[in-house]
Amino acid sequence: MSDLIQLGARNERPRAPRADELELKFSPTAVEQLDALRTHYAEDKACILPGLWIAQREYGGYLEPAAIAEVAHRLGRSYAEVEGVATFYSMYNTAHTVGKHMIEVCTCLSCHVCGAYRIGDYLKQKLGVDFGETTADGVFTLHEVECLNACDRAPVLQVGDQYHGPVDTAYVDKLIEELRGSGSSTVVKLADEIVKVHLKDGQA
Repeated sequence: MSDLIQLGARNERPRAPRADELELKFSPTAVEQLDALRTHYAEDKACILPGLWIAQREYGGYLEPAAIAEVAHRLGRSYAEVEGVATFYSMYNTAHTVGKHMIEVCTCLSCHVCGAYRIGDYLKQKLGVDFGETTADGVFTLHEVECLNACDRAPVLQVGDQYHGPVDTAYVDKLIEELRGSGSSTVVKLADEIVKVHLKDGQA
């Protein structure tokens, strides 16, 4: 039987926090932004997506069960509903904690033809991790992703809200060095930029 599917195997899915265990961590700014976003929609259910981006920012880039529970609590939705939304979309980080910088390697057709897997292998060797893993110092997470819609720059990487391409090993070396010296998290910055877009769109 597959190692991934075993009848009777213990369910490792994180348990949802109980109401009496909930520790709200949204900053006053986050609460204000969520309240503003709620006015943009006819019902709070429609605010789950932007609410999760706020949570991803507030919880340091990772939607742990407590982060999902806080969104559910503040929007008056069930934990299961909000978790279902969060785990459906790959841009929400629900599977594991992530590093300060997430390097996403596009391996779809154009990037693949232009050497994306060679770049991916180089990054794996340089960082000492595989796709889906985070370096021991918590600085980098490496992911393989589907098309980033930047085929004219293949092979292309995404780091936070920035695309990098076309890249070669020399570019990768320079990028890693720059990111190591950065004081801020590009994962958190991406979430913050998306929240700002949601707020701006609601004012149109």
